[in-house]
Amino acid sequence: MNLRFLLALLAMVALVFTSCDDDNPAPSFDNPTVTAPTTIVNLASGVTGQSVTFDVTFDSELTASYSATGSNVTISNPSGDVAGGSVTINFDAGTTTGGASITLTVTDSEGQSASGTAVFTVDQPVVRVTSNVSSDATWTADNTYILGGRIAVTDGATLTIEPGTVIKGEAGTGVNATALLVARGSMINAVGTASLPIIFTSVADEITPADVAAGNYASPNLDPDINGLWGGVIILGNAPISASNDDMDISEVAIEGIPSTDPNGLYGGNNAADNSGSFSYVSIRHGGSNIGAGNEINGLTLGGVGSATTISNIEVVANQDDGVEWFGGTVSVSNVVVWNAGDDAIDTDQAWAGTLDNFVVVTPSGSCFELDGPEGTLVERHAITNGSVVAINGSRTTGGLLIDTDSGTPVDMSNVHFVGPLFTTDDDGNVDEYLVMTDDEVAASTFSNVTFDIDAADLINLMEQGGPIPAGISAGGSPQADVSVFGWTWANEVGGLDGL
Repeated sequence: MNLRFLLALLAMVALVFTSCDDDNPAPSFDNPTVTAPTTIVNLASGVTGQSVTFDVTFDSELTASYSATGSNVTISNPSGDVAGGSVTINFDAGTTTGGASITLTVTDSEGQSASGTAVFTVDQPVVRVTSNVSSDATWTADNTYILGGRIAVTDGATLTIEPGTVIKGEAGTGVNATALLVARGSMINAVGTASLPIIFTSVADEITPADVAAGNYASPNLDPDINGLWGGVIILGNAPISASNDDMDISEVAIEGIPSTDPNGLYGGNNAADNSGSFSYVSIRHGGSNIGAGNEINGLTLGGVGSATTISNIEVVANQDDGVEWFGGTVSVSNVVVWNAGDDAIDTDQAWAGTLDNFVVVTPSGSCFELDGPEGTLVERHAITNGSVVAINGSRTTGGLLIDTDSGTPVDMSNVHFVGPLFTTDDDGNVDEYLVMTDDEVAASTFSNVTFDIDAADLINLMEQGGPIPAGISAGGSPQADVSVFGWTWANEVGGLDGL
């Protein structure tokens, strides 16, 4: 065998062995996969004991390990056998509302990896209130409270509401209208702050306590003229009222806006210094649902509320009925904004004997002031002072009067300015109609520095009967309210108080 033949034989043998190796290639494994759940219920802020399960696959001939990372969650004790096709991650929701996520990563023993991410939304916890508050209770800003009906504070209980809390009323009319009612003998302690006001609104409103805490006081989705979506807030007390039945004085009656069959709706008594609690830095929005023909709920109703009650820094936005209405009582109220009332802005009845001090009224659909006299023999005076009124803004016009009194209204009004314009115009820019006040029914009323932004010669046109002009009323003047205290309101945030 010569050398050339031997070399050829060796080459053939090598080729055979190489072919055999090609028939048995090196092992090759598929990449692992991780599938995150696609439907996840929104999480409640700060709630513990949550879990999420991922589906995983990897080649059965390999081993695998996994790790999890999270955003706005706290991961604890991952469980589940990765070889079994799933991994469950236990976690606690974060305390920051908004987005959150958990990412699971699986790595096989070949170093091949795959990941999947579960995405969440962290919301404020929601507490639905469906029964009366008959013992002391506290509503906190880390929850959103839903009024599931007409909720009364009863049996001498005190309801405390923390600053920054959001309370939302469900939709309902008639006997199903939602409202918060503080019955006689019970108390409300709802004291917000200028940086953390308390918000009463509709379930249709997407505002959250996180918005309030961030200084965003406007509704994120509802316009400031949408009304009638729920009821309102009603505070009742044992202070005197002027009411009658068949010309006989009566000391207690059922408040309007509440079915007369509800005993929690009674108000009035003989304790002028009665105390219904404290109510401050509160915004009430989109309310005024109708319980019957012509019987709506006011934004804030005060029936027989006594002088020991503290009420200040109140905003009422887009209430279908009146903004604030007093029925007798002796409580004084300060720092009030009523914006876009569906009826009267400020309404007084039954010989209220308190003072409204420092207020702004902006574009009511009814009268700016509906000031009625006593209904029984009891006569008490009330005072309205230091206010600015915008009756017309753009195309929005009051459908009532600037000041509507009757001949027996015992009111003392001072330092109140009505911002122009005080008339509407036609398409050619000519005066179409003046807004007016009841100048012939002021026998029991007094005015001091009540001014109207109009030419002196035109002031007479604002008088319903064409004069005379009551003493203390004049043309000119300037805004009288101190609007610097209203920085916390929705009205201020969107420029509704500009120019005042």
